Amino acid sequence: MAHGVLWTVLGLLLWTELGTASLPLVMDSVIQALVELEQKAPVMEASRGASAQSLPTKDSNPHNPLHHFLLGAPSLKAVKLVPHSLSPQLQDLINRVTQHDVRGGQEYGVVLAPDGSTVAVKPLLAGLEAGLQGRRAVNLSLASQATPWDTGDTLPGLRDASPDVTSPNVRTVLPNDKAKPPTTVDSILAVTLAGDLGLTFLQSPQTQSHPGLGTEGCWDQVSVPQTFTLLNPKASMVTMAFLNGALDGALLGDHLSQIPEPRPPFSQLLSQYYGAGVSGDPEFRSNFRRQKGAALTSVSDLTQQVWGTLILLQRLEPGHPQLQNMTQEQLAQVASHATKEFTEAFLECPAIHPRCRWGAAPYKGRPTPLQLPLGFLYVHHTYVPASPCTTFARCAANMRSMQRFHQDTQGWDDIGYSFVVGSDGYVYEGRGWHRMGAHTRGRNSRGFGVAFVGNYTATLPTEAALRTVRDELPSCALRAGLLRPDYKVLGHRQLVHTDCPGDALFGLLRTWPHFTETES
Repeated sequence: MAHGVLWTVLGLLLWTELGTASLPLVMDSVIQALVELEQKAPVMEASRGASAQSLPTKDSNPHNPLHHFLLGAPSLKAVKLVPHSLSPQLQDLINRVTQHDVRGGQEYGVVLAPDGSTVAVKPLLAGLEAGLQGRRAVNLSLASQATPWDTGDTLPGLRDASPDVTSPNVRTVLPNDKAKPPTTVDSILAVTLAGDLGLTFLQSPQTQSHPGLGTEGCWDQVSVPQTFTLLNPKASMVTMAFLNGALDGALLGDHLSQIPEPRPPFSQLLSQYYGAGVSGDPEFRSNFRRQKGAALTSVSDLTQQVWGTLILLQRLEPGHPQLQNMTQEQLAQVASHATKEFTEAFLECPAIHPRCRWGAAPYKGRPTPLQLPLGFLYVHHTYVPASPCTTFARCAANMRSMQRFHQDTQGWDDIGYSFVVGSDGYVYEGRGWHRMGAHTRGRNSRGFGVAFVGNYTATLPTEAALRTVRDELPSCALRAGLLRPDYKVLGHRQLVHTDCPGDALFGLLRTWPHFTETES
């Protein structure tokens, strides 16, 4: 059933007519579509020819030979479905979300998830399909053959696989490394992340960073989203939404490859992952995809996978304009650079919801720009709201409440904090990196003010929230040149007559590496 539903989703691209009333572009709509497909699609044993109606033709997706090569083999069980039995809204939704594109400053094929993140659906579906086929080490020498599925070795789950199983040549690849190229690629990582990441950095391999990596965006409205506009109009295809979808696809694909049949319906799996957690595990959900992603594969493994996927693409498309005449050493350099940027700028950084995501009111007046880099991080707790926020809906409501208090009661131009940290796995942008805040009287121009949502007089924030402020946020600020290497951490009470950030939190704060008793 699972295989057939995926092929039907992709096959419907050939049948869909535009102009129908649109469902909101939220993950719940995708889950609703899967529920309807799972209910309406009868499963039947079929040969490849009999299942062809449910599959996209080669001409319908000519620009992605990697997916065709790795995922193109039909399932033994295929879905034969009359397209008109599906609702017009469902057909329109499928048409809109199963292709990913960035053009004209907007991103297409993305949906808003319950945790507030935006997710590209195409790499998510690719990861699910790769997981159903079993995690495979596909031999690169098979690129000239039509059916790698018959000879690729099924591997154990990514987390449990030894490097020798994943690739016989695993090692960290440096720009001038003379290591032999990898001989296999992992099917899950290749179709979700490695191929697109490698091609993106292939465009500008000599730059220190890629300006389009992980670009965020704003929905026209969060309640019933339809249009997603990127904050960086020059964004590459590897946006924040794409990375979210690719990681989700890799994580869920890995999970599917390890669990025995009968596997759960996709609608159930996605409901859990974008809800309370897969199989009741609160750490295995979209809120913590970066932490799970960091444990999924090592830097050296991922470098090999990006390198190997570029080699595979080069063999599948000898005339590829970006890959033509590229040497193995050049591909290794691209893979090393791409993996380093992805790891340091995405996996090791906290996920930050932009102002537009939580519904910020406009800034009043003219903001004062900060003179970066700054030398201090001032730690606060909100006190009110007193309870930690554990969901996007609650955290966003808390942000709006605090902004109203700061603007309407205190008379400030905006919410005072630079950033606010929830207990839902996310950081919420206040005044951000570039605007002077109103968080620490007399010192607002010298440092960033970061607040934990809640009252931490007697209790502590979650370990994930503490790690975000102690390690991840400053590390990323250092890398981006926003914070000085010798920055100092102080509690609000050290500078202003207040109990903030609470006795319990301040006691812990004093053990942090960059904590200082005085500003000097």
